[in-house]
Amino acid sequence: MDFLQVWMSDVNVGRYLQVFIVFVLLVFLFVLTKRWLVNYLRRIAEKTPNDVDDLAVSLLSKITLPVFLVIAFYLALWPLDLSVTVRTLLHHMLVIIITINIAMLMQSVIEYGLSKMYRRRMKDEQSVNLVVKSLGGILQWGVWILGFIFVLDNMGVNVTTLVSGIGIGGIAVAIAAQAVLGDAFSAFSIFMDKPFEIGDFIIIDDYMGSVENIGIKTTRVRSLSGELLIFANSDLTKSRIRNYQHLQTRRVVFTVKIQYQTPTEKVRKIPLLIKEIIDQMKDVRLDRVHFQSLGDFSLVYEIVYYVLSADYNLYMDRQQTINIAIMETLEKQAIRLAYPTQTLNLERVSYESSGRLA
Repeated sequence: MDFLQVWMSDVNVGRYLQVFIVFVLLVFLFVLTKRWLVNYLRRIAEKTPNDVDDLAVSLLSKITLPVFLVIAFYLALWPLDLSVTVRTLLHHMLVIIITINIAMLMQSVIEYGLSKMYRRRMKDEQSVNLVVKSLGGILQWGVWILGFIFVLDNMGVNVTTLVSGIGIGGIAVAIAAQAVLGDAFSAFSIFMDKPFEIGDFIIIDDYMGSVENIGIKTTRVRSLSGELLIFANSDLTKSRIRNYQHLQTRRVVFTVKIQYQTPTEKVRKIPLLIKEIIDQMKDVRLDRVHFQSLGDFSLVYEIVYYVLSADYNLYMDRQQTINIAIMETLEKQAIRLAYPTQTLNLERVSYESSGRLA
């Protein structure tokens, strides 16, 4: 309390009153200026399509009253002949409160920047929120660490040793957590390259399902049978992934096998019959029908068509309808489908014809 006694002995009551009036006026001026700027920018923001001015309004709105109080208090006391201890205390208080507020504003700027960037790349809002939450959290921690170092430096602390220690500690942590960091970088690669998004149906090796969550370390996939499959992100970036979400058409290739006893005139007619069946189908486009080969036990026809939809149920419905229609048409034409058969030819050989004696 010695420094307060010295301070009070050097400053009279009139100066205290003057400092108080200046302090109140400055706070009043700061608050009015902030309110005027927020209202002015908000009116401009309502007339413009971009959201940069909305960000400016949001940042100004987040400048809190304690910041104005500290700045006004510091400026009001500055003209006084204060002791070194008091001035140092005021300076430290000013640096701390301003640094905290700037760090909070930088958090909003980081969130806005990431959200803006990834909304151009991703259509799914849930994926965007996940990226902003994950990467934004890492960057925001970095901002707070830098702010803490800045405050210590302004307080006269030698931060060189601290920064060196943080660097060495960071290297040690990185070595100890290679797998975790590898998954984190793989998550960043997934967010940037977008091989899949939340809601996509994917196949990874022998596993398949819908993506439910993309985290920093793992990705969760809900399989068709209901269980939750959890993959490390580094494994996903090394795997071959089949993504069916953006599938627009489904290609169907199959064969029809006819008996060899079928007359040649009907053999020529079969492609036309199949073409007529497929052309009548809705959401189906025929590619080709060919008499492909003379098989071991059948005449083989290859048919290729496209279902013009990504809906798997529709794809199976059309395939089922076409197969039944082909069977009915061939049955009406008295054309029989082939099945694996073997013909055994027996030849009787007499001992006389073979030159042997009875």
